[in-house]
Amino acid sequence: MRKLCPNIERDDGLETVLEVPIPEEMFKSMGNNSNVRFQNMLTWMKAQTSDKWSAPIIAGRLNELRFLLYLVGSPLIPLQQASTAKYIVQQYVAATGGQPALNSVNSMCVTGAVKMSASEFQESDGKEIVDVKKWSEELGGFVLWQKNPDMWSIDILVSGCKVVCGSNGKLSWRHSSNQQTPISKGPPRPLRRFLQGLDPRATTSLFLEATCIGEKIIDEEDCFILKLETSPAIREAQSGPNYEIIHHTIWGYFSQRSGLLIQFEDSRLLRMTNKGDDDVFWETSTESVMRDYRYVDGVNIAHSGKTRVTVIRYGEQSANHKREMEETWKIDEVNFNVWGLTMESFLPPTEYQRRR
Repeated sequence: MRKLCPNIERDDGLETVLEVPIPEEMFKSMGNNSNVRFQNMLTWMKAQTSDKWSAPIIAGRLNELRFLLYLVGSPLIPLQQASTAKYIVQQYVAATGGQPALNSVNSMCVTGAVKMSASEFQESDGKEIVDVKKWSEELGGFVLWQKNPDMWSIDILVSGCKVVCGSNGKLSWRHSSNQQTPISKGPPRPLRRFLQGLDPRATTSLFLEATCIGEKIIDEEDCFILKLETSPAIREAQSGPNYEIIHHTIWGYFSQRSGLLIQFEDSRLLRMTNKGDDDVFWETSTESVMRDYRYVDGVNIAHSGKTRVTVIRYGEQSANHKREMEETWKIDEVNFNVWGLTMESFLPPTEYQRRR
């Protein structure tokens, strides 16, 4: 590669450094001897001025070269890469207190209030829009316990109805203490409420393998969008004997200004298998917005937010049934490193243990 050009004007002048090195083959094609080549190179360099670009022949040639350079010489990848996503996640870790502060937490207890409303299932043929009428708002509260790595338990009581969910790191369960219904159990999985600005470590672990797919303005905040497709192995592990998770996609919207997660979305399609009947498909779309971030013992926690859920059921007599739900929550108190929490604090319900 030729990097220097002699001073043509003065023999005793310093050589000129070329802005872009040129191959020897290109230099040799400019003339029969060294002096002619340098003269032609100088003429060629002087011709690269804006007033020469307007000539039709030169303009056409430049357009062709520009096309080749854009497409082949310096191609831009349409999607931002995982390295960008990792940088966004690192900014999020810093915004929520930094890695040392997050690592110092080994357990937590959270209490909060909720306000819920929902609609009845509305039947639609997919063409007309149904006016969804919601119930009156129901009030309640919850208490959440967590201990590393995957042990957690939540009791939520709304208008006299109590639901208990939990995970001991090996399996998760859910049941209503007001009714004699079977306990629903499955593989361990994170609680969505952790990803609603409550547990930065869970959010970090989730989005480390995500891809940045672009930007979006949310509530006048410029945000990066991180997208994550749940792997087939995870979908298979979370499926049951009578249902299959077809797909599960997750999006996180991280503020470019603060680095914090301000919106979380996920969409899941599940197929239920019925004996002798057509399969029924359930599509669930969830959108959570997080607000009022405040520091607790050095960790930045979202203290309020709102979640909207849309559930659509397909497959029953070719009709679509749609239902909408909404929850507004507010965190009352957060305590880290709770004394006395052990594995026994996260045992499944006694009814399940007796049947094993």
